[in-house]
Amino acid sequence: MDKLNRFFWFCSGAHIPTLEKYPSEQNKYTGIGATIFFTGLFAALSGGYAMYFVFKGDDLAIIFAIVFGLLWGAAIFNMDRYIVSSINKSATTNKQLLQATPRILLAIMIGIVISRPIELKIFDKEIKERLKVSYLNGQRAKIDTLNKVFENKYQVEFGRLNQQKATRDSLEKGIKSDRQKLNFEIFGNKTTETSGVMGYGPYAKRKEAEIKQREADLDSLKTNIGKSETFIDKRKQFDGLFTEKLFTAKQQDSLANIAGFADRNWALGQLKFNADGTRDNNTALAVTFIGLLFIFFECLPVFVKLMSSRGPYDFATADGDEVAIYQSKKDKDFEIEVADNIHETRVDSESTKRKEILKGKAYRDLEKHDWDQE
Repeated sequence: MDKLNRFFWFCSGAHIPTLEKYPSEQNKYTGIGATIFFTGLFAALSGGYAMYFVFKGDDLAIIFAIVFGLLWGAAIFNMDRYIVSSINKSATTNKQLLQATPRILLAIMIGIVISRPIELKIFDKEIKERLKVSYLNGQRAKIDTLNKVFENKYQVEFGRLNQQKATRDSLEKGIKSDRQKLNFEIFGNKTTETSGVMGYGPYAKRKEAEIKQREADLDSLKTNIGKSETFIDKRKQFDGLFTEKLFTAKQQDSLANIAGFADRNWALGQLKFNADGTRDNNTALAVTFIGLLFIFFECLPVFVKLMSSRGPYDFATADGDEVAIYQSKKDKDFEIEVADNIHETRVDSESTKRKEILKGKAYRDLEKHDWDQE
């Protein structure tokens, strides 16, 4: 337990030799350090999970996820440790709040970043179902778009085919009606267009000849329709429309399993809405509160440091900082004084040396003058 406490003290950014002198402060910094440690741990798991989906399918995906997770967790841990340890408890309340404001904003951003991959894992099943629907709708929209583009490309051919089909339907309907009238004439049914006399008379023979001619025209028209449809089918095959099909259930499962981080993140946002576009308040609240939980967890060490009263450890560290500042200033002043003395000594030495040189030169000039006189 002693080693564990010292580890959490290190996580809190406390000065361990000073903290050991004040037992009443140790539990507070153990709690702060534990919160920072577990925040870094969650960050490592979150970052590793996110990176795993980035490289999913690669043989080294797990190794990449572990390495990035450790680096990301260490970065968040170091940042949290700095945020908490940099709050100066010797300052006034307003100044502490001012100091903590950017740190709280940074903690909120870190909480959002950490919570998102964990939310993806919590709602993994629902995300996969939403992705399946999305992929199926996307494939259907793709096929519809391709067909629309194809129809626009061969608009003349489709227009001719549709006209032929309309003529075929009209002929089939007319032949069916005429065949019924012929039967009425043969069997003696009295109508406005039949004589009512039973038998195969001249009218019946003429009507049957007309029907046969129209059936021949219909067969020729059907042959032309078949040729037009064959041409369009070949063009569809050439343009690749036959290869585009709706995904099967197995294909949907496969696509959902290999979905990347961006697709899963999009699907998580779509969970807040029902299929008809209305808002799903239950899921939206669940996603929101999970994010808020991690944000609060990330901000908790800062709040604990702000809410705690100034204890003996804070006084001791503040006094130590003032002593260090005073000693540093004193050492600096002493260095400046020593430098000034060295400079003055050097100047005096150079002045004395210059005087001696001038004195020796004057003496040599005097001797030379005496020698010239002699």
